[in-house]
Amino acid sequence: MLDRIKTLAEKLAPRLIEIRRHIHAHPELSGQEYQTAAYIAGVLSSCGLHVEEEIGKTGVVGELEGLGHSDRRLAIRTDMDALPINERVDLDFASRKPGVMHACGHDIHSTLGLGTAMILSQLREELPGNVRFLFQPAEEIAQGAGWMIRDGAMRDVNGILGVHVFPSIPARSIGIRYGALTAAADELEIFIQGESGHGARPHEAKDAIWIAAQAISTLQQAISRTQNPLRPIVLTFGQISGGRAPNVIADRVRLAGTARSLHPETYQNLPQWIEGIVASICSTYGAKYEFNYKRQVPSVQNDGVMTQLIEEAAREAWGSDRVQRIPEPSLGAEDFSLYLEHAPGSMFRLGVGIPGKPNHPLHHPAFEADEAAIVTGVVTLAYAAFKYWDLKD
Repeated sequence: MLDRIKTLAEKLAPRLIEIRRHIHAHPELSGQEYQTAAYIAGVLSSCGLHVEEEIGKTGVVGELEGLGHSDRRLAIRTDMDALPINERVDLDFASRKPGVMHACGHDIHSTLGLGTAMILSQLREELPGNVRFLFQPAEEIAQGAGWMIRDGAMRDVNGILGVHVFPSIPARSIGIRYGALTAAADELEIFIQGESGHGARPHEAKDAIWIAAQAISTLQQAISRTQNPLRPIVLTFGQISGGRAPNVIADRVRLAGTARSLHPETYQNLPQWIEGIVASICSTYGAKYEFNYKRQVPSVQNDGVMTQLIEEAAREAWGSDRVQRIPEPSLGAEDFSLYLEHAPGSMFRLGVGIPGKPNHPLHHPAFEADEAAIVTGVVTLAYAAFKYWDLKD
């Protein structure tokens, strides 16, 4: 079966590159993936899949029914949205939309999903069960997975696979990680309410800017002394606003930021811990506060069995020298984690680093990906899908 999958992938390679370049040249922002979704739906329909559009607003679901006797269903999730970045790469197929770019490789992700569907559809008679392809919108704003789940995308799914390109891994190599792959990411907003006054008489006021600064400093210091250092937390305040004039003490300040963590217990306790410190600081200096905490996505925790499935498929397909264990998780976030609340699954990294070129990071305006990795990703996903039915129920 592996040889047949590889042969099909090699034959499809020119078409897959064509698909990738079309999607790359026509990027669409989160929640606006209308043309991308229509294009993907057309390719899936041409392969004989049952296609549903507008799942999760602009998402697409393709259902491939194998002719075997298993009632288990495997999902394969890829994402479609681009970023508000102006591309700085001189390519024939560079973005035709100023200020919008596939700087995170979702054009390749969508191509991998389509390529896997194209191969498995040709092997339908030997496919033991059903495969559901999820083409997700709005990953970059951590909303799309939730939208698709609410529209039933994970109904009757027993396992799920995902993939993300990575420029620091050489093209055509696979990165595997057991356990935590990415961090939980939440948003927080804090308002500090003091009392205004003249800049020359600070003792008659309650300086909201100074109190906010105390809260920021205390929170950052407290991480190293009150939290387990083996369970990392990153707390970033990216916005601070307040005050009306240089000589007027500010009475109200807004702080906005993000909290990231890896350990489930830390994730659960973070809101109470942050608010407790803010409340203590404000009480000490006679200020009031408002605290808003918004859960975004939990940590991606790769299931051991599903991760082993990908690792074995990749090693059999490409050899051990092209499969590497990822030594540490990323503190970036991925809403693939929401699917894992409904079925065991795993996400792997696909190397796209170009030999002899600077490998700019994801979300960089000069990010490039080696298209040779597309066949690697498609074969790995298709072969892992076949091997999925060898797992015990």
